[in-house]
Amino acid sequence: MLIASWWANFEAWAYNAAPVFEIFFVFAIVTILVLLLRQMPRTKPQEIKPDSDSAIGWDDIAGVEDARAELQEVVEFLSAPERFARVGARVPRGVLLHGPPGTGKTLLAKAVAHESGARFYAQSAAGFVEMFAGLGAARVRRLFRIARKNQPSIIFIDELDAVGGQRGFGLSGEKDQTLNQLLIEMDGFKSQDRLVVIAASNLLEKLDMALLRPGRFDRQIYVSPPDVHAREDILRVHVRNKPVGEVDLEMVARQTAGLTGADLANICNEAAIFAARRGGAEILNEDFDHALERVIAGTQSRRVLNDHEKEVVAYHEAGHALVAEMLPAVDRVHRVSIVPRGRALGYTLNLPDEDRYLKTREELIDYMTMLLGGRAAEQIVFGAVSTGAADDLRRASEVAGAMITDYAMGTTVAVTGRGSPMDERVSEQTLRLRDEEREELLHSARASATALLSSNRATLNALAAELQTQEVLERAAIERIVAHAAPPRPRLAAAARREPPSA
Repeated sequence: MLIASWWANFEAWAYNAAPVFEIFFVFAIVTILVLLLRQMPRTKPQEIKPDSDSAIGWDDIAGVEDARAELQEVVEFLSAPERFARVGARVPRGVLLHGPPGTGKTLLAKAVAHESGARFYAQSAAGFVEMFAGLGAARVRRLFRIARKNQPSIIFIDELDAVGGQRGFGLSGEKDQTLNQLLIEMDGFKSQDRLVVIAASNLLEKLDMALLRPGRFDRQIYVSPPDVHAREDILRVHVRNKPVGEVDLEMVARQTAGLTGADLANICNEAAIFAARRGGAEILNEDFDHALERVIAGTQSRRVLNDHEKEVVAYHEAGHALVAEMLPAVDRVHRVSIVPRGRALGYTLNLPDEDRYLKTREELIDYMTMLLGGRAAEQIVFGAVSTGAADDLRRASEVAGAMITDYAMGTTVAVTGRGSPMDERVSEQTLRLRDEEREELLHSARASATALLSSNRATLNALAAELQTQEVLERAAIERIVAHAAPPRPRLAAAARREPPSA
């Protein structure tokens, strides 16, 4: 009886207190939602005003003259649109800068904004997409709304491929929604809008075709790595505010073939660090030499090799250097070192006399011969090979594969054209022929390297001996040692080449 009375009283109390619990529950839900919204990532586009101290002009960039000439029209449109409107012309709504990383795509966009007096709004494409559905599209709308309110303006979207990839392959569909919103915003431009979208991407082939059609990214500009003259101009820009002594920047530019503007900026900074480390008041040639070694070969390692390992590395690098000196198609050797740097126990630095963009079949075979020269030297001298040639084998295999599948430089016409094993258009016979052709090229290069080093064994021994003593050999020492080496017979590889495989 007592329990029943207590239960009845509890039920009455609970019934009267129900509204209070409901209010508390609603308040808890609202509090949790507010906390979640506060924790949700917020991205704000980076804004650079034309008169900002961080603004970059044409004088601050170099080595991209072709891209600069294309973008000059955008500058003129944003600064004087009436001249274009008079003849019914309109500026491209979007400009896509594509090319290897570090070639200056972001700097070009900032320079356009500064030179035209437009506001610059930068946003990484990866910052649009989050785990919350619809958030990326909302951020795109917000970015364009801000830019339209502050015309003339430039929207710069970096790494466009983060959201601009082909649609239909995402699991959540969030990237597709973000891309759709970007397409809608770019289609919504009015003819009188002084708003230009500039985007940068390293993967042009992966972008959705709807982005690349006229009316969206009308103009696509390839920003290529700089040539030797452009590299010298870039170096002069980066040392402009540094105390530089007697430094041959033309030689530094020749030594940095294939490097981008970002790499050159890093080299100038490393040279300044080396100058400060030695307590110098100016940056000298030796500082740039140390910087080049650090950037190209890696930081010096504290690993200590035993006498046998040091001898193996010396013969390995001597094999590379001697084969390179014997083959005129290979770039000249500038420096040979057996000082461990990074993951490498030694390195051979080859420098081209000039920038080249085309290579023949024979030149590529000579290059593979140089790559396999270190392994061939180990086999000749020690009768065995070591694991030190792993990177050489990988690079030689890549060159041989490209010669067959990309350049059709094999001996069988039927094995041209790139294709993966999963490609139905490539038969098993074609794949077998490709493997045989690649093996044939590698065998030819290895046989050439072995023949060259065997016929110049005394020079190989002299190079290796001096390397073990000096650890680093410069160009003058290399020329002195190999001066009396026997020249290679014409197309030495042909003598040792096996018969081409039959179809």
